[in-house]
Amino acid sequence: MDNLIAVSSWSLHRTIGVSYPDSPTGAGGRVQHSESPLDLLDLPAALAAHGYSAMQLCHFHLPSRSPSYVAEFRVALRDAKVDLLTLLIDDGDVTDPEIGLASVKWTADWVRTAAELGAPRARVIAGKQPDSREAIELSFTRLMEIAETAGEVDVQLEIENWHALLAAPQTVHELLDRSQGALRLNADFGNWPKPYRYEALPKIFRRAETCHAKFEFLSPTELDWHDASRCLMIAKDASFSGPMVLVNGGIGESDWDAMDIQRTAIIEA
Repeated sequence: MDNLIAVSSWSLHRTIGVSYPDSPTGAGGRVQHSESPLDLLDLPAALAAHGYSAMQLCHFHLPSRSPSYVAEFRVALRDAKVDLLTLLIDDGDVTDPEIGLASVKWTADWVRTAAELGAPRARVIAGKQPDSREAIELSFTRLMEIAETAGEVDVQLEIENWHALLAAPQTVHELLDRSQGALRLNADFGNWPKPYRYEALPKIFRRAETCHAKFEFLSPTELDWHDASRCLMIAKDASFSGPMVLVNGGIGESDWDAMDIQRTAIIEA
């Protein structure tokens, strides 16, 4: 496949080595999980050195949202000639009875940060509550509130086949249809369980504009090729032409080695 192959910062979670949890219930400080973390400002150059020209950023990998830090990160991207495709807003639940309203404001604030970072897209969580008519209506109404902010700052919102609300193709389609373009789709190979994913992913993939190419490893150097090949064929059958974003850092010692294995699988598919 000749799709652009990009990298999610999640695939380098161990390499980045530090996270900054932030959610609608409050910021969580700094968590270090590596003895020698890679400074986020050095990430674009490291990606370029490994042959990647595009990335997605998880919100919790950003150490500061100050204008000065955001400007530094944009310079690092520019100097490395790496494009920031999407800010992945990986928390919040607009359908939650307790934090739903707070999630709307919190997510909208991160959408503004996406614009400040220069990301043309922001992927948001449609809802973590079980699929029900009430949850779908709440999700749609509140996502449209966030979409107003996205429109103001010229960021395209994406949803993903992720969490309980979007556990079935029909709900994905309903939100996309009703949004009339305000929401677009990032399809993730690995979020739906096997073997269900093989019948469900083909039902949504023609609407996908980006893809999380989340592959499973049988050993540090071996993909579950049966699963990977079936997922890649689903994308190919849907004439998917968007970026394939590597998400899994593998089970070996090196995130970079794991990404090389996955990149080769996509290229040779």
